[in-house]
Amino acid sequence: MTQFIFDSYSFDHKSEEATFHYLFSDGRQFTETVQFNASQEYNANVLDRALFLAFVLIGTSYYKTFPTREVVFTNHSIDVQQVEFFNSVYQEGMSQFAFENGLTRDQLAQFVSTSDQTEEPPAYEGRGILALESGGKDSLLVASLLKAAGKDFTPWYVTSSLEHPQVLDTFKEPLLVTKRTLDHTALAKARDEGGKNGHVPVTYILQSLALVQAILLGKDTILASIAHEGEEAHDWIGDLPVNHQWSKTWSAEQALVSYIDTYVATGFAIGSPLRQFSELKVAELFVAHAWDEYGHSFSSCNVGNYQQGHGNSALKWCGECPKCANSYLLFAPFLDAVELQSLFNGQDLFIKPLLENTFKGLLGVDGIMKPFECVGEIDELRLAYHRALAEGGYHPLPFEVPESSFDYTKTYPTQSWAAKMLQ
Repeated sequence: MTQFIFDSYSFDHKSEEATFHYLFSDGRQFTETVQFNASQEYNANVLDRALFLAFVLIGTSYYKTFPTREVVFTNHSIDVQQVEFFNSVYQEGMSQFAFENGLTRDQLAQFVSTSDQTEEPPAYEGRGILALESGGKDSLLVASLLKAAGKDFTPWYVTSSLEHPQVLDTFKEPLLVTKRTLDHTALAKARDEGGKNGHVPVTYILQSLALVQAILLGKDTILASIAHEGEEAHDWIGDLPVNHQWSKTWSAEQALVSYIDTYVATGFAIGSPLRQFSELKVAELFVAHAWDEYGHSFSSCNVGNYQQGHGNSALKWCGECPKCANSYLLFAPFLDAVELQSLFNGQDLFIKPLLENTFKGLLGVDGIMKPFECVGEIDELRLAYHRALAEGGYHPLPFEVPESSFDYTKTYPTQSWAAKMLQ
């Protein structure tokens, strides 16, 4: 059987570039580079441990071309706890990929323990906040609330192009940009030769890169902007829940924190201060605290802004995708219809024929599957729809939507430090 091999990784202090190298036992090779920003002094031991984590997580982008059960390391050993964590990443974290490519859990990576010792993690000392930014509502809300709370932070963005959303230049501190260069040539060759493609746990990848960047700058707090989301399975493959973004779930956040505390270093705070809120509550908070400043410069539309190889300096909405429909539902209860529709060229998306089945999927109608996107829960979106109609100004959808008793003000489990971060 073909093996996927985690071959090597390195960091060049002079160029501030990390290199990650992977190969298959049949000779196929992939190399990715990531351009960071480094201070003159940083903890090299902790950095190496964080690079190893990023090395394994980034590997999903190349493993997926020819997925195999057998995965091995050229120069590293892992213990039983690491096996459990990495198996979750390559199984639960790739469930959508498996679903779309007709694979089962047993056909996905099965890591094997090669060590029975776990080294005591070093203690890390750092100071400062690195906040992941995208130009979407969640991260801009966190930025607004941090500013209101008088907390300084470094905004951080990952790009695979030379551009970034201009809205991210509005913060007090200059935007820090990390350039990720995937091996597009090798990926294209693999696809031409029958390789598979699909979704990977990108949130985990970004958080691991943020951890590396934080260490290089001596910071100890890494903030993602993730509400209570990703918990509702789209479907099942045997005992494997099919989830678009497993790495955004509360259980995944806890697992990542545990891994970092055990295998990277103690002393980090990594998580989301929005974790305690529903998606609908986040929309309400955004309207209250961030709409005046960012309402006409943000976007959550992946089609319009976040396609590899396409510029996104000025964010926009396509008005035709599940993310646009989801955002329309979430904001409708809290915004005047004319104001919200101004983002979509004056269109009321509820009466757009192209989106009828998309709304059925989002609202759990006629058995249509919820779209594979980061979207709200079905009951939550049903509540949003009926509240919007009650507020007035919106046309009803051309089908019946069940009522909902969803409590959008409910608070969910979160890390205690993160819950206090925005106060």
